[in-house]
Amino acid sequence: MQKKAEDSGTAENALVRESMETVLKGLGFSLIELVVSRHRGSVQIRAVIYNRSGIGTDDCSKVHRAVFPRLELAFEGYDIYLEVSSPGIDRLIKDTDEFAHFLGRGVRCYRTDITEWTAGILESVNEEEITIKTKEGIIGLKLETIAKAKLDSSQEV
Repeated sequence: MQKKAEDSGTAENALVRESMETVLKGLGFSLIELVVSRHRGSVQIRAVIYNRSGIGTDDCSKVHRAVFPRLELAFEGYDIYLEVSSPGIDRLIKDTDEFAHFLGRGVRCYRTDITEWTAGILESVNEEEITIKTKEGIIGLKLETIAKAKLDSSQEV
């Protein structure tokens, strides 16, 4: 499992992330993923947001309306295209920092130490491992042994 992926590495993108996180926190949401890309006079921004109680189209619209004016100021002179979405019920967890957002949710992890999937409810996360409650009991998985992880709605009650 890879560590946190950086957004294009520019200071401008870091400021956009920070600004969006501030607005989202005020609205009760978390920013899971932010992708900023430039194309000939336009800027495309894709944001994945999360809230424990779920994300609907009204939530995405609310975030779009709240964030868009800030983006227009940050990218003055560019056409802005903003896409706001939920993580989805079977989201591929792209880096280790994402696990903390999904505590209490069902996950499936493909393990390199036994070359098979382990599924259960995500109980805890730290810098070295995650803990999953499975049918057999509680299992600790070292992050370095997780090749792939995704949300798994079939694990939830």
